[in-house]
Amino acid sequence: MTETIVADVPAATVSVVWDADQAVTQLYSQHYRPLVRLAALLVRDFATAEEVVQDAFVAMHGAWRRLRDPNKALSYLRQSVVNRARSVLRHRAVVEKYAPKSMPDAPSAEYGALGELERTAVIDALRTLPTRQREAIVLRYYGDFSEAQIADAMGISRGAVKSHTARGIAALRGVLEQT
Repeated sequence: MTETIVADVPAATVSVVWDADQAVTQLYSQHYRPLVRLAALLVRDFATAEEVVQDAFVAMHGAWRRLRDPNKALSYLRQSVVNRARSVLRHRAVVEKYAPKSMPDAPSAEYGALGELERTAVIDALRTLPTRQREAIVLRYYGDFSEAQIADAMGISRGAVKSHTARGIAALRGVLEQT
């Protein structure tokens, strides 16, 4: 897999067949960081990238005897890192797809109780208004009708709608300020 200088042979290199521990140690010391960078680019998470690379080294160590050409160990590692990164991304997609939907930010129970009290106070105040004023306000602010639509619904002029609405709001303001 790698070449080493033998002390007995001056300046000559001899190819040595290493065992899995030596080969993986040598590959790890030389190629760990570039492989982590590759994995980080793929999975967009440094911690997960480190796990992917570690798993690739462990798998290569276990499969060292089955490796046909030890000179292609780095290629095997790169392919293993890419495949494991794809697996991580597929797993993330499945987890995100089936993750429980988060509840929208719900206000506190106190907020709901106060809102209910306010609605009750407004409804009670509306009940004190004369019929025409109450109808004009309800159609305008609860029904979201325009002045023309209110006039048609009530059978009165637009000016009368404006008058009933203004008087009704003034009366509501007075009642609600007292409570």
